[in-house]
Amino acid sequence: MAGYLVEDPRKVTTHRLMEMKEQGKKIAMLTSYDYTTAKIVDGAGIDIILVGDSASNVMAGNTTTLPITLEQMIYHARSVVRGVKRALVVCDMPFGTYQVNPTDGVKNAIRIMQETGCDALKLEGGTEIIDTVRKILEAGIPVMGHLGLTPQSINKFGTYAVRAKEEAEAQKLISDAHALAEVGCFAIVLEKIPASLTEQVVNAINIPVIGIGAGSADGQVLVIDDMLGKNKDFSPKFLRRYADLHSIMTDAIGHYVTDVKSGDFPNQTERY
Repeated sequence: MAGYLVEDPRKVTTHRLMEMKEQGKKIAMLTSYDYTTAKIVDGAGIDIILVGDSASNVMAGNTTTLPITLEQMIYHARSVVRGVKRALVVCDMPFGTYQVNPTDGVKNAIRIMQETGCDALKLEGGTEIIDTVRKILEAGIPVMGHLGLTPQSINKFGTYAVRAKEEAEAQKLISDAHALAEVGCFAIVLEKIPASLTEQVVNAINIPVIGIGAGSADGQVLVIDDMLGKNKDFSPKFLRRYADLHSIMTDAIGHYVTDVKSGDFPNQTERY
């Protein structure tokens, strides 16, 4: 069985992520939404587990991330934290919990940290939310930024196409990355932007840059259900599938149904 041997079994912290960037060591990040999955992901050697608002899509079947609530994100994050020993656990702040004003943002950020035990929070946006990011950081809460294709703004974009292909948007993204780094964010996710722009950002700021559909960066992140092949309906160019759990699960469930219907399960050795 293929596996990654963890070089350093110590708990991953924001400080250690900075060390990894300085030493040229890549950062591996995946999503998780429940205790059982998080325990497996952590044990396999992942550096960061993101409790993503993509739970809205993966767990609840919504078409966007917008419907998921603060209470639902707290539930998922609390479950994940219970299963993790080593990885840094980052929780997305859901839509509407930090965009109104810095006071609401700080209040909701503190609630997530208190009620989940997670290590950090992720917010989407650049200079337009910089005051909120600053206040959350001043409250002692680590923040990861998120630029490029920001799913909470999908209705504004109107498409999931690659962002920042035009010069004006690219320059704004670079400016936003500088602002987030300078205010004190410990890392930034760049989603679905040209690889050449990602390279510029990686070289321009001194904090880790995690890519998804953004080419080479200091690290990479994927949605776990996508990379394990549970979701057959989602096949973007950037996705690499490491398993075909859709087929494996369908086959296993089919065998179970057959065994129950035929009376083969339970057999004599499976009874008390």
